Amino acid sequence: MAELDALLVTNLVNIRYLTGFTGSSAALLLHADGDAASVLCTDGRYDQQAAAEVPDLERLIERSGPLVLAGGAGARGVRRLGFESDAVTVEAHSGLVEAARAVALHRAPGLVQQLRMVKDEAEVAVLRAACAFADQAFADLLAAGGLRPGRTEREIALDLETRMRRHGAIGPAFETIVAAGAHSAIPHHRPTDATLHQGDLVKLDFGALSGGYHSDMTRTVVLGPPAAWQRELYELVAAAQVAGRAAALPGADVAAVDAAARTVITDAGRGDDFPHGLGHGVGLQIHEAPALGPTGTGVLAAGMTVTVEPGVYLVGRGGVRIEDTVVVCDGEPLLLTRTTRELLEI
Repeated sequence: MAELDALLVTNLVNIRYLTGFTGSSAALLLHADGDAASVLCTDGRYDQQAAAEVPDLERLIERSGPLVLAGGAGARGVRRLGFESDAVTVEAHSGLVEAARAVALHRAPGLVQQLRMVKDEAEVAVLRAACAFADQAFADLLAAGGLRPGRTEREIALDLETRMRRHGAIGPAFETIVAAGAHSAIPHHRPTDATLHQGDLVKLDFGALSGGYHSDMTRTVVLGPPAAWQRELYELVAAAQVAGRAAALPGADVAAVDAAARTVITDAGRGDDFPHGLGHGVGLQIHEAPALGPTGTGVLAAGMTVTVEPGVYLVGRGGVRIEDTVVVCDGEPLLLTRTTRELLEI
């Protein structure tokens, strides 16, 4: 914000990150002079909630928060006002231009997202808890015989989500993926009433939500002894995941981290069967910066929390993905998801 007097924040996730406010209607004038000059605006539904969650900021109760804050920015000593152009529609931008006649508006996309990429110790602690809820729920599911022939993908997804809540999660971090048999070759398959069968690969991609932060983990198991091709496929993906995790170090180019894992798969002749990026940032959103992929830009820094999730998918047969949530650290990354990465024969 060095060239701005203030930033008008309208992305609700960014507002939560900056202030702790969790309501569904808000705008924030983040002043360069700090909290004493900053203002949170929300509507009457959240008057008491805002007072409890954001006691240290001035609060306004108005429905047209962005327009009110932009219109009053000049009176607060603002001459150059940044706004989140990546979160504002064309129509809303016209309204801001009209309201902010006394100040110069400047596009400022992604400023808060850049701050959010690096997690502090408190954020990592919440992420660790979210990952633990998912680990514990999966362990319970296995112990209860929840992965067995005859159950449907949809039943297992609901079972897993219920177990995460029982362990303390607010809910699932995203729609749980349970994909059995040929469905496991669909990267983002949505659970159906299809039943599991002996010999199936079963891919489970799931996470827990805790304190606003998301966890993300994928495990692939086999019902019964694996066929030779299933074991070979699993071992290939496991080797790629090890390579990707090892490359996720401070200062590493995100495209190079992707390449470390992708090369393992490409060298085995399966490059075309790995159609997505290696991973993504995770935090207050399940998908956030940085993006680990062939076209990704930027470098990793200590404190970034990312997924490492290579996958190989053989259409009509089955697929394998192994995913962990890790914190980038000096030395090897810190694993927040702790479930074994060995092939489980159920």
